[in-house]
Amino acid sequence: MNLTLFDLDGTLIPVDSDHAFGAFMVEVGWADRAHWGARNDEFFAQYNAGQLDLPAYIEFATSAWRHRPLDEALAMRERFITQVLRPALRPEARALVERHREAGDLLAIVTATNEFVTTPFAQAFGVEHLIAVRLARDEAGRYTGAIDGVPSFREGKIARVESWLQGLGAQWRDFERVTFYSDSTNDLPLLERVSHPVATNPSPALARIAAERGWAQLQLFA
Repeated sequence: MNLTLFDLDGTLIPVDSDHAFGAFMVEVGWADRAHWGARNDEFFAQYNAGQLDLPAYIEFATSAWRHRPLDEALAMRERFITQVLRPALRPEARALVERHREAGDLLAIVTATNEFVTTPFAQAFGVEHLIAVRLARDEAGRYTGAIDGVPSFREGKIARVESWLQGLGAQWRDFERVTFYSDSTNDLPLLERVSHPVATNPSPALARIAAERGWAQLQLFA
């Protein structure tokens, strides 16, 4: 069996779901545009520059919805799915996932976006295994704004994939081929770890690195 891993934002979808969910919070009036919306844009710029303080961002990003009743937050996420997720699902990305599924590969989406936002995306692609940033909860089950465990970000993606494989009774060496699709230099640790890295819709920086190292490049979206 082969193992195929997919980044989500900018890779399988042509948007950043984390930033888009924040923009949606502003659009529906759960966060103010002048301050909160501008800060959301600042964090997104930091991510693209490889300078994101992830714990600070998670505390900020969840602040727009985590203090509301969970059923209310879930209902708003459903609106986000309808208005943002579905239009972001492209046939080219679906075909890529299906090709690996039909080949019998073990599939997982490995993303630095939190599980609250990304669970519906994994479901939409029919990918059972989602490795996302886990959100801590208190004894009453309320989200705290903190990260639970190792975040699936940068080197943490490797640790989380290894932990997930161990839970399945597997290891890296069990797979003849391990492929990872990603658009971002933030994912260099995992791209360097797998046997078949694919720079997918790559940022200019990742495209340069991929060209220098002879990695495959794939442009899913025009």
